[in-house]
Amino acid sequence: MARKQYRKTPKGQSRKSTFFILLAVVIIATVICFKGVILPTPDGKQVKVAGASDIRFGIDIRGGVEAVYMPEEYEGKPTDEQLDAVRNIMETRLDNLGILDRDVIIDKSNGRVVVRFPWKSDDTTFDPDQAMQELGETAELTFKDPSGEVILTGADVKTAKAAVNQMTGENIVMLELLPQGATKFAEATERLVGQNISINMDEEMISNPRVQTVITGGEASITGMADAKEAVGLAEKINAGALPFAIEAISSSTISPELGENALDTMVKAGAVAFIVLCLIMLFRYRLSGLVSCIALTGQVVGILLAISVPQQTLTLQGIAGIILSIGMGVDANVIIAERIQEEIRSGTRVNRAVDVGFDRAFSSVLDGNVTVAFAAICM
Repeated sequence: MARKQYRKTPKGQSRKSTFFILLAVVIIATVICFKGVILPTPDGKQVKVAGASDIRFGIDIRGGVEAVYMPEEYEGKPTDEQLDAVRNIMETRLDNLGILDRDVIIDKSNGRVVVRFPWKSDDTTFDPDQAMQELGETAELTFKDPSGEVILTGADVKTAKAAVNQMTGENIVMLELLPQGATKFAEATERLVGQNISINMDEEMISNPRVQTVITGGEASITGMADAKEAVGLAEKINAGALPFAIEAISSSTISPELGENALDTMVKAGAVAFIVLCLIMLFRYRLSGLVSCIALTGQVVGILLAISVPQQTLTLQGIAGIILSIGMGVDANVIIAERIQEEIRSGTRVNRAVDVGFDRAFSSVLDGNVTVAFAAICM
């Protein structure tokens, strides 16, 4: 019987396997980036992974919406603290939607809040009123008992967030109340065990959970969610309604793009031409090392685009300029490494050894460049 032995995998063979695996990953990511993909979910539904064509562009490129909000039936003028609370909640809501290119301005003299945000990537009607629905309901949040008596308002809610019960795997909404809300909720749940406490946005009921037990401490969980999407939606609605007063949109208008799509087309073409020219130079100058560099640069660009398109982050012209700059920084690192490898080969070092030594000697320069860029990014 032949004796089984462990054998060491040749280093060159291991590197080839790694190269082809990474090449396959880059190719798949590139296809997803430019074509998008629809994936099935465990519940039988489908979810779309947005590609580069679905990127949401900023106000400076595509324009957007300006909406003016003010308190609804509020006695007197809101205080500065209350308006600041409205601004914080509106900004949180926009953050949750991935809308970073926006303005939330407080007009304290008139007690109004002005919100400017870009169109959605798939918007074709450019209707300001319809676009404002993306921000969610802005009515007053109330918790009511079966008789319609208000138990809590949005002012009693600290936060709500979607979660998963670790014991059962069920999607839930974790509700955290402020101290005054915790006291009122404990009293209400004590007399309403086995009954429902509805959650309402203005006069519309958005959930009607049943009280299972007396709830003290200001923390409760809402069960019965059909899926994670429903849990996230309910949590966002509760957070959206946790305002110091009800607000309503009194006007909305369209914002024209500051620079227009012509500037976008110009920058995209400039980036594409620069990328092609750089790849040609790398291939002509460094041959195989240049090919590896081109694959790495493609992976870098595709990764950046997916990081923007999948969560639907907003891309502005400054962001496009940053992507082009990152390509330049990536080329800089590849040039340094390739030059070091060529120097070793010219001195008579074998290729495998030249690659190892070249990477080692280039590391400090590459690290220095990346640290410099990181500091610049933090400062900006």
